[in-house]
Amino acid sequence: MDLLNKATQWRGEKLRAIKPLMNDARSALVLFSGGQDSTTCLAWALERFAHVETVAFDYRQRHRIELDQRLVVLEEVRRNFPQWAGKLGQDHFIDMAVLGQISETSLTRDVAFVMEKDGLPNSFVPGRNLLFFTFAAAVAWRREIRNLVGGMCETDFSGYPDCRDNTVKALQVALNLGMDRSFVLHTPLMWLDKTETWGLAKELGGSTLVDLILEHTHTCYDSVRGPKNDWGYGCGKCPACALRKRGFEAYREGRSSL
Repeated sequence: MDLLNKATQWRGEKLRAIKPLMNDARSALVLFSGGQDSTTCLAWALERFAHVETVAFDYRQRHRIELDQRLVVLEEVRRNFPQWAGKLGQDHFIDMAVLGQISETSLTRDVAFVMEKDGLPNSFVPGRNLLFFTFAAAVAWRREIRNLVGGMCETDFSGYPDCRDNTVKALQVALNLGMDRSFVLHTPLMWLDKTETWGLAKELGGSTLVDLILEHTHTCYDSVRGPKNDWGYGCGKCPACALRKRGFEAYREGRSSL
């Protein structure tokens, strides 16, 4: 029985049917950090939905420059894509300092990037994406938005468990039951590697979007903006830069399947 649309029994307690019409299926809220992936997801949403809003989270990440760059990216999207500008709505900013306070990771502390004994990189911030989607859903509930869009990917990634498809699917069920809505969590990059992500950007917005991503987005785990590399700005050494660089070089050589 479909838990999202029908009343059912769970441990003897009858659950009310989810209200599918309480949020607008034509609207979307994009988790937007100002990086390559979230910018590509923003373009993906603007191509598909009539109204798109954005949300960012300040968890005292060491690469907080992304929070400045995201505003530049939003302005550049409006300027370069008039067909999208009218769809792009309110931007939301959420202070999640507590996440940085309880996290001992290389994204929230000034320590070197290393692999831990459990096989995860120490850049993994436990609960981050779970909290991001949960807070985004709370915003979407108030704004009557149905679709939540995130740049999670388990094809070309660092192994973060909260980026996995099964995690996102389970979270969608939990959010819908817990908020009595019919949210849809979209992860358009889930099965794309970084090369294909560059290709998707080209498909969505042509060379203009690719150039915008190269010039204005920030992916580096350090707050390093210069000098500019062929693949954009960054230290060139952290895991995020390595993925972005490798993907762009393959894309430029024509190895994207998109």
